[in-house]
Amino acid sequence: MPKGVTYELKDGVARVGLDDGKVNVMSAAMLGEIGAAFDRAETEARIVVLRSARPGVFSAGFDLKVFASGDAAGSLEMVRAGAELALRLMSFPHPTIGVMEGHAFPMGTFLLLACDVRLGARGPHRMGLNEVAIGIAPPSFAIELARSRLHPAWLSRTATLGEMYEPEEALTAGFLDRVVSPEAIDNALEEIIAALRAIHMPSHATAKKRLRQPAIDAMRTAIERELTMAAYEASSRARKEVAMPA
Repeated sequence: MPKGVTYELKDGVARVGLDDGKVNVMSAAMLGEIGAAFDRAETEARIVVLRSARPGVFSAGFDLKVFASGDAAGSLEMVRAGAELALRLMSFPHPTIGVMEGHAFPMGTFLLLACDVRLGARGPHRMGLNEVAIGIAPPSFAIELARSRLHPAWLSRTATLGEMYEPEEALTAGFLDRVVSPEAIDNALEEIIAALRAIHMPSHATAKKRLRQPAIDAMRTAIERELTMAAYEASSRARKEVAMPA
């Protein structure tokens, strides 16, 4: 795979690793690399694991410099690429496992939310939809994705107040399915893989489609309505006021 994403296939499990050498910023290029890895996994694998190789961070989310620059075309390309990838994971035919061992800022959180099983390591790292805290509103596709996985009260708090949560709170909210100590993460991951090997894969794909079709349809409608050049040009002033991290 190109720089930024690694791909390893062994015993039917594709392990997609995120490693851009920094904080796994979700640029359009990075998102394209992840999508290419899932293209390959769809034909080669039975189970897919999405995991960061960067200590302390899953992903810093979208590239805020693109938003702050006022580049409407670049912003649209990046966010639409993220939306399409999240939608792809929501309907991916094979079981997917997302592993959170570090901070997952919004686009990173979106990818984890779209995985079938979300495994987290305890620690002082956070995840959530904090866009309002930095001067932008969560895109509608992301709200629809989060609505399908989070408990309503927690969804309201993270989407409208920008709250971010450490793993134990994220588990309660619905961001994660299981939280273990950092030293137990590899064993827990192998336990999950073993359990997934036992399910009937065609039935899994059908059940996923039946369960998620309303959310998938809502995400697609949001993408086509909101992620257009006209919409981005209308909101360019807000994007220029993004509060960049210190």
